Amino acid sequence: MFEQTFRNIDDILYKDSGADSELDYIGQTSWVMFLRYLDALENDKRDDAEFQNKAYEPIIAHEYKWSVWAMPKGPDGKLDHNAALTGPDLVDFVDRKLFPYLASFKQSADSPQTIEYKIGEIFSELKNKVQSGYNLREILGYADVLEFRDSEDKHELSHLYESKIKNMGNAGRNGGQYYTPRPLIRAMIEVVQPRIGETVYDGAAGSCGFLCEAYDYLRQQMSADKKLNTTSNLKTLQTKTLYGKEKKNLAYVIGVMNMILHGIEAPNVVHLNTLGQNLSDIRAKDRHDVILANPPFGGKERKEVQQNFEIKTGETAFLFLQHFIRSLKAGGRAAIVIKNTFLSNTDNASVSLRRALLESCQLHTVLDLPGGSFPGTGVKTVVLFFTKGQPTKKIWYYALDPGRSLGKTNPLNDADMAEFVELQKTKPETEKSWMLKVSKVDQDTMDLSVKNPNLPEAEALRSPKKILKEMAKLDEETREILLGLKKML
Repeated sequence: MFEQTFRNIDDILYKDSGADSELDYIGQTSWVMFLRYLDALENDKRDDAEFQNKAYEPIIAHEYKWSVWAMPKGPDGKLDHNAALTGPDLVDFVDRKLFPYLASFKQSADSPQTIEYKIGEIFSELKNKVQSGYNLREILGYADVLEFRDSEDKHELSHLYESKIKNMGNAGRNGGQYYTPRPLIRAMIEVVQPRIGETVYDGAAGSCGFLCEAYDYLRQQMSADKKLNTTSNLKTLQTKTLYGKEKKNLAYVIGVMNMILHGIEAPNVVHLNTLGQNLSDIRAKDRHDVILANPPFGGKERKEVQQNFEIKTGETAFLFLQHFIRSLKAGGRAAIVIKNTFLSNTDNASVSLRRALLESCQLHTVLDLPGGSFPGTGVKTVVLFFTKGQPTKKIWYYALDPGRSLGKTNPLNDADMAEFVELQKTKPETEKSWMLKVSKVDQDTMDLSVKNPNLPEAEALRSPKKILKEMAKLDEETREILLGLKKML
């Protein structure tokens, strides 16, 4: 039911002149789904209050309730066409009344850590792009059939929402920044192993994939251990465990919605530019036990932003790495996706940053990802796994090789990551993995490039001289073939 509903909504958005891309589709689907979810949440809260003989104070005023403006129904349980707005009247109500009303919650909410504040932020950032009120009426009808009766419903819906985020990432350059392959995220989490009572942070939250997967991982921990499965731990997990920051408007909305669908009512995700904070302003209370992140590839930051950092660079990901090191508690663990050029760039900032990482943290593992791991980006990446507090003496490298070409139709899966997760526990040397002693690294360049010394000779990287020789040989063969054809003609 859920999957077909999503398809039906996408078909309508495709026909509407206001929605032009996958980015628009998910943005518009998000606000409609959010209000449908909010209606179900209010109904559940009202039922709970009645069961306990308590009064319930609704979040949304009567005029703006889903059952009043979106889907007023008659005694037969069907849409009351006499009471339901449609056409230009519906769009006018949404644009001029509904969105401004919901956006006002940001000012009236008691605290940023409330669902009221999240409602205000979401509707301060989003705009209704559905231009036809008749199309919007159809969309509301499809959304109304979505049920949120139990955790199974929410799990299915959150899974489909993740699929839409994935499709958005595959749609092109602008969407890729929001999506990290979930099998990769799960493998990163398996290595850093967050625990109940620890805090988990992502300062480049995007669609909140890392935080959602961490939530699922910790919920599974609780389910597997009766001692952990307590009301107190659930409250801690819901309210004092997962933290994020996100700069982009749409990414922030998608991320908050994603976390809410995973069961986190008021996510601790803040809408701001993480890099706008000066490193020296990060205090002990701001630090976290676990950091999981995939900061934006290839971004460039202005000079005034760079002034917040000890190592000045325009490369966004390198500034984020400094932020993450500073934001990690002593003994805290991190797993960060970053471009593989970080390991070898010879500019002063890159060399200084590698030296700072090795001196302040134990960089124990580098996971080298194959091309195509992030479809549509063309970026080659590695994952840095480190623990803060002790300098690095040796680094275990693992070159992931799924045995096939990766891409949009053939993405990473959990089976691809299984060997890495298992071998990382003991860090053996194999054809795919090796150990690098930092004492052997050139202290001037601090070059940490991925150079596998254990590859069979036939698979070893060819030298430039050998490549040129082979190219010359191929050119000669081509010339001979063309000469033969010419003689035949």
